[in-house]
Order: sequence, then C-alpha cells, then structure tokens
Amino acid sequence: MSSIRNSRTRVRTAAASVAVAAFSLAAFGSGAMAHAEGARAAGAAKAKATVTCQGSNTKTVATLLNRPINHMLLTVTNTGKVPCNLYQYPAVQFGEAQSVPPVIEESKPQAVVTLAPKESGYASVNLSAADGSGGNGHTEKSLTVWFQGRTADEDVPSAARPALPAKGVWIDDSLKVTYWQQNLDDAIIW
Repeated sequence: MSSIRNSRTRVRTAAASVAVAAFSLAAFGSGAMAHAEGARAAGAAKAKATVTCQGSNTKTVATLLNRPINHMLLTVTNTGKVPCNLYQYPAVQFGEAQSVPPVIEESKPQAVVTLAPKESGYASVNLSAADGSGGNGHTEKSLTVWFQGRTADEDVPSAARPALPAKGVWIDDSLKVTYWQQNLDDAIIW
C-alpha cells in the first residue's frame, strides 16, 4: 500500500511540476511578447517623432553660386529638436509669381532627405539659361520657399523667406529646381 501511495505522490508531484513549468513558460512567453510589443511601440513612437521640414522648424539660406553660373543654392538647416523630412523639392516663388518652376526629374534622390537637428539639406535653382536663350528675363528681389508634405494633401503651412542680394537675381523662363539632396555636391551638379 505504501508503494501505491509513493507512486501516487510521485505522479502528483510530477503533474504539479509540469503544471508549474507550463504556467512559467506561458508567463515567460507573455512577458517576452509584451517586451517585444513594447519595443515595437517605442520604435513606432520614435519614427513618429520625425516631422515634416517647414519654415517654422528650419532656417533657409539662398546663396548665389559662381559655378555653375546662373545657379542659386538653397540650404535648409533643421533648427528643431527632432529629425525632419524634406519631401520632394522646394516650391520656390520669386516675387509675385503665380506658379512654381518645374523640377529637374533626373535629380530625384533614391530616398527622402531626413535632417537630424542642426543638419542641412540642399537644392539648387537654375535661375536662367547660361547662353541667354531664356525668354522673359527680369530681376526679382524676393523669394518664398514652400515645403511639401509626404502626400499632396498634407498641409505644410509655414514657408521660408530667405534674403536675396540687394540688387536681386535675374531669372527667365528656363527657371527650374532640383529635388532636395542630402549633400551639397548632389545639388549643384544639375
């Protein structure tokens, strides 16, 4: 009889051990899954912390270049505390122009330009035809740079208004811009 009791005790002990192990495994698995979910949520929050670059979180400077001739460089520096994305290309408006110049499609980068705080991105503006063949040439003394959102319907309300030289800049019908670039050399080759 005692051997039967010992067998039953061993079976109960083994069953209890299996139950405790299964419960521990389930709890560990849930904890590991919760940890993985928490890490994913933190990554999503970090990705969400990236905002669209615009006039209110950047500083934009317009610089006339000696080479290539008739070109102006736009330098946008992130002045915010989180990374910002420069989407597409600058929609530049000289004076009271009613439309923005076309983009040079060949200048499209492979990825969106993301600027860490204090980092800069670039675009160049081809102001006029180097050979003088552009029509409707005139001098403009003001510039507004509008930023684009991730999608066409994203509202990006804050523009930049970088200073131009006091004498203004000469533009004509051949005016075009490049896409935003991560580095200076890629902006000025167009």
